[in-house]
Amino acid sequence: MVDQESVQDHRIVVGVDNSAGSVEALRWALAYARLTGGSVEAVAAWQVPPMYVYAAGWRPTGIDDAGIIRYAEKSLAETVAQVQGEFGNPVVVTTRVLGGPAAQVLLDAGKGAELMVLGSRGHGAFAGMLLGSVSQHCVQHATCPTVVIPVPDRYPNGASEHASVVGNGR
Repeated sequence: MVDQESVQDHRIVVGVDNSAGSVEALRWALAYARLTGGSVEAVAAWQVPPMYVYAAGWRPTGIDDAGIIRYAEKSLAETVAQVQGEFGNPVVVTTRVLGGPAAQVLLDAGKGAELMVLGSRGHGAFAGMLLGSVSQHCVQHATCPTVVIPVPDRYPNGASEHASVVGNGR
């Protein structure tokens, strides 16, 4: 039986956006949680793409916050189920879909966590080149240690072997 108080003390936040890097980060977080007796909180952020938001808050027809949220919830649940199914272990996993910029959503979710785990590249790599990456921002500003898992296709023997703790919290 899993001690709920112990699990709460060992909360591992992982950012999931369905990119290969975030799926690998979720795998790493589940393995770490199994070893430490922790729990995993899989977090997905959503935001209406800026190109769809114009002056005075006008939005073109078809942009529906509820639809975006439903899609994000479904996508997150499917990703978690798939990766958790690979492990077949009793790690407690909760999912949260939160509105806002990904970096800020993850920083807020990481408050009080034992660890934050992120993929090195997610959706929006082009925007990352222009605005700074989510993982880089989180490493610099997180209040807990942060592990960044590299893109799996760069490491044929497995990205998890190359994980780095690059932030130690403030």
